Amino acid sequence: MRYEFWVNGLKQSLEVPGTRRLLDVLREDLGLTGTKEGCGEGECGACSVLVDDEIVNSCLVPVCQVDRTLIVTVEGLHDGQGNLSALQQAFLETGGAQCGICTPGMLVAARAYLDQGGDANEDAIREAIAGNLCRCTGYTKIIDAIAKAAQTPGA
Repeated sequence: MRYEFWVNGLKQSLEVPGTRRLLDVLREDLGLTGTKEGCGEGECGACSVLVDDEIVNSCLVPVCQVDRTLIVTVEGLHDGQGNLSALQQAFLETGGAQCGICTPGMLVAARAYLDQGGDANEDAIREAIAGNLCRCTGYTKIIDAIAKAAQTPGA
């Protein structure tokens, strides 16, 4: 089957089996390796992407379910000029990124949170990233980064 969707603003048209995981299509067919596979079971959030502005675990989504949708991966979070977004810059400045496995999913979850009007409230941030596991930071620096971005106009 041929499936069409937009990834980070670019139209994609691929002929792949409908049961192929979105994660594999992104990484192997489109070369977007920022999205990581952590567990392959939808438990860790490392593979999180936005599909029509909703956060999903791409390891659980067959490509047939994203036909004609808008997909945003971690590669699409830049500021539109190819520079780091305020959110990405906050992760860099606070040390919110450690080993890099959870970072893409955390950034995508944070983007969804901020796009829905999220603020610097620690409890709300913790709830927003609850589906994303991190084994390196203890979450403190990640929460600090999201709070910092929430306080940045236009983040």
